[in-house]
Amino acid sequence: MTATPAPDSSSSTVSAERIDDIDVAAEMQDSFLEYAYSVIYARALPDARDGLKPVQRRILFQMSEMGLRPEKSHVKSARVVGDVMGKLHPHGDTAIYDALVRLAQPFTLRLPLVDGHGNFGSLDDGPAAARYTEARLASAGLSLTEGLDEDVVDFVPNYDNSYQQPDVLPASYPNLLVNGASGIAVGMATNMAPHNLVEVIQAAKHLLAHPDASTADLMRHVPGPDLPGGGVIVGLDGIRDAYETGRGSFKTRARASIEREGRKTQIVVTELPHQVGPERLIEKIKDGVLSKKLQGLSDVQDLTDRKHGLRLVIGIKTGFDPDAVLQQLYRYTPLEDGFSMNNVALVGGKPETLGLKALLRVYIDHRVSVVRRRSEFRLAKRRDRLHLVEGLLVAILDIDEVIQVIRASDDSEQARTRLQSIFDLSEAQAEYILELRLRRLTKFSRVELEAERDELQAQIAELERILGTEAALHRVVADELDEVAERFGTPRRTLLTEGNGQATTGRASAAKVAASLEIANAPTRVLLSATGRVVRVDGEEPIPQPARRSRHDAIRSSITTTTRGAFGLVTSSGAVLRLTPAELPSVPPASVGLTAGIKVKELGAFERGEEPIGLIDLVDSTDGDAVPWLVATANGIVKRVLPSELRDRDREPLITLKAGDRVVGVAPAPDDAWIVLVTSDAQLLRFSAGQVNPQGPGAAGMKGISLKGDATVRFAGAAEETAEVVTVTEAAETLAGLDEPRVKVSELTEFPPKGRGTGGVQAHRLLKGEVGLSLAWTGPAPMAVGADGSQRQLPPGGSPRAGSGVAIDGAIGAIGSKLGA
Repeated sequence: MTATPAPDSSSSTVSAERIDDIDVAAEMQDSFLEYAYSVIYARALPDARDGLKPVQRRILFQMSEMGLRPEKSHVKSARVVGDVMGKLHPHGDTAIYDALVRLAQPFTLRLPLVDGHGNFGSLDDGPAAARYTEARLASAGLSLTEGLDEDVVDFVPNYDNSYQQPDVLPASYPNLLVNGASGIAVGMATNMAPHNLVEVIQAAKHLLAHPDASTADLMRHVPGPDLPGGGVIVGLDGIRDAYETGRGSFKTRARASIEREGRKTQIVVTELPHQVGPERLIEKIKDGVLSKKLQGLSDVQDLTDRKHGLRLVIGIKTGFDPDAVLQQLYRYTPLEDGFSMNNVALVGGKPETLGLKALLRVYIDHRVSVVRRRSEFRLAKRRDRLHLVEGLLVAILDIDEVIQVIRASDDSEQARTRLQSIFDLSEAQAEYILELRLRRLTKFSRVELEAERDELQAQIAELERILGTEAALHRVVADELDEVAERFGTPRRTLLTEGNGQATTGRASAAKVAASLEIANAPTRVLLSATGRVVRVDGEEPIPQPARRSRHDAIRSSITTTTRGAFGLVTSSGAVLRLTPAELPSVPPASVGLTAGIKVKELGAFERGEEPIGLIDLVDSTDGDAVPWLVATANGIVKRVLPSELRDRDREPLITLKAGDRVVGVAPAPDDAWIVLVTSDAQLLRFSAGQVNPQGPGAAGMKGISLKGDATVRFAGAAEETAEVVTVTEAAETLAGLDEPRVKVSELTEFPPKGRGTGGVQAHRLLKGEVGLSLAWTGPAPMAVGADGSQRQLPPGGSPRAGSGVAIDGAIGAIGSKLGA
């Protein structure tokens, strides 16, 4: 096109102005290609040899030139940024500082190259300004620059030809694979995953020794990425594709576990997918709950701290299957995230997409070149030094004549020429002798020079051996890689698992999703042990009897309900705690034992001195088959309560107790059952449950047994005619050493029924030294255990009600029904 200037008669320069005609399309094409080349080569893509972009390389090089070694003090980041911008990278301080920050972030790089001091940001927040932070080279970063003073790489001019900078760093390890890379260029991008240093080095050594190795061979050493934050990689097919072709994808998941804390079930997250921050995850969870995508969640807490690391606690509502909820979180939140590998890097100044073998091959070729050039440099230096040392030794052997020659010369030029001709020296040797200080002309100096000559000759021979064969050169490269792996290697953090990585598939309505997350409403049994543990056993499979000598537990109370039903835990203070079986861990029948289930006091807030007494089934008020439950106290008060009378509260009173009284027994008591009370002074009363009319929860009950003196009720329960009665005597404190209790097992039919409120009949004849009963129990299949859970052998049943019992070995801690009875 042609541009015509506007006429201006007042300007004498218009006629002299030069205007060129250009093709706009051609100009745009040329300018765009120049811009694209600049972005690809000088900004966005890393070099496959050292794994660094130009700005990263310039930062590490300049920090090395500034002497910011790991053992030195930190300096202000702004100072580093200023030096890099002024000497090497004139693209603005923001870009340089951003690159410096990433080099120091342990959650971005698997092996950080810069040691940062101060706020260098987090996964959710950016870093502080450069004037507030400090930095120095990390040991791993310094290792990438080692050998720059030995002509191991080419140097190129900086942007204004005033300084020299390395075209590539020596790179003592495969940094591109270890730390990965990401960048967006013009028309292309790169996204490479970090890997474990030890695994990558082992693969590089294998390829060095076996150039024809396949990708499958290399994957025996590098099975997959190793992300800085750990987590779990699900599905390895995409990783294999990336290692073969340079492109592939995989899914990363958080490392989560399902834990129980008292009545609550929660998902605890300790590791997140790559580049996912806890604040972002919490925000997504809240959004999912508000939009009804996420069901069954009660709350989420961030308990992360510096001592324990990441810890996110996600609460699960009662009745929801925690495994199904976790799968739901994987589907709708960043707890599961995707990673697309696109291994694009510069090879010979051109972008290429590289697989695992190609990446390792480029690095190995580079490292072999570095070691070769370094060896050649060192060989030349040592040869030059040996040449000077040999000349100096010649001079010292005839030092008097050397001095005479120098003194007789008119100037240094003549002296150098005469030394060369008389002693057959080179120009460099003669010049070195002329510059020699007199203090070196001692006998000791000669010994030192001879030792140095021998050492130089040995070093030269070794360097010549290394440069003599490719095998020797490769051996040096492999040994140095081993040293780096030992210095910087760390265990793998990311777990690799086979699978398709799918959390849940298909679409469903919110109601269907919620139903699929809930625990199935199946039959279950809840057991309360004599030692105060509660356990849920699903299904109707019988619980096997424990072995005779095994440490086990007896059953104090049990109910049959459904997993999403409701049951109550009655305490000694007369309160009932409302619970559901879904809040309890499910235990297979064969695993019910001394340590099965959870401690009762983890299920709710217990008052001081409050103890668990028994379980009651909380049936719906519309159920016409509801069975009243007996509640009995230590002072002999009894009461029957219908579960339908209770309100739907977490904790409510079941009986109003007088001061000093406490609940000692609870059991289902239909009208045709026998209420049995056994006192501390060995009296037993049984009467029909129909004599006790049901009352509301606030009632105080009625008199069940007439007590004498300071006697109290040791056992209260409801039993059938076929039940057995177990009584255990208590010795007086004055008879120290009487450790063996006397135990009697009788049939309930031995005890005649009497009316409510009477004194009962004798249940055990006390011997001299016995002050009463320590324990009593009535029910089917009795079982006694010690305080440590070891079983106690009870005597055979059928003893008369007034018998004195028999002594057994070991104290009895609790009595209950046998497992499976």
